[in-house]
Amino acid sequence: MQTDKKPEPAKKGKSKGPMPEKKAASISLPNFEDEKFIGELSKMGALTPYSIASQFNVRLSVARDILEELERRRMVKAEGGNARIRIYRLAGA
Repeated sequence: MQTDKKPEPAKKGKSKGPMPEKKAASISLPNFEDEKFIGELSKMGALTPYSIASQFNVRLSVARDILEELERRRMVKAEGGNARIRIYRLAGA
């Protein structure tokens, strides 16, 4: 009786090579007094977290933080929305 032993395939898993270097996720908020930043905001009709995230290529949570900071600095004013989404406009407009 002959048994057909198949060679065991190489184990899949982590390689023993050098580990890739992990980088800390850091996000820098834009300069709120920057003329270019304010100019971009003035071109937008309604300011929502989605519109900010799309325009400046940031995550929605970061866009929400930007709008909240702008509201604290009284550069934008909350106009409407509900508990899930707020709609803002520039304070000077």
